[in-house]
Amino acid sequence: MTNYISKEGLQKLKIELGQLKQKRYEIAKKIEEAKALGDLAENNEYHEARETQAFNEGRIRELEEKIRDAQVISGQGRKSSAVFIGSKIVVQNGGQQKEFLLVGSQEADPLTGKISNESPIGQAFLGKKAGDRVEVQTPGGRTVYKIISVN
Repeated sequence: MTNYISKEGLQKLKIELGQLKQKRYEIAKKIEEAKALGDLAENNEYHEARETQAFNEGRIRELEEKIRDAQVISGQGRKSSAVFIGSKIVVQNGGQQKEFLLVGSQEADPLTGKISNESPIGQAFLGKKAGDRVEVQTPGGRTVYKIISVN
């Protein structure tokens, strides 16, 4: 499955992956120290370290998969006036203007205006142009947006 992501978002994933791989050594050391304490059946430090190791390894696998399937998006250099992943759009709704950045699902953060291409709102904007009216059915009800600009 393609993972649409910005260059900055991909860099963040790579940094986190590097940190988690470094953390492997700390965890292995804790496991060895806990083993030295004796009976593993009742050794809380050992069990805690093993749980931490399992979580860490799971996150490493998840990040490696996301990075492997990443397709970097960039709005620069595109000549299309239509909304696509990577577009920054200004919309009007009920007299208020809002700015959105259409991103892949990994980077979505609605509170900062980053909306996923997979969300109902993101899907409704895809392919539309400045001047188009877009109707979106959200959990809060039907909302109509007018696209003011697409960058």
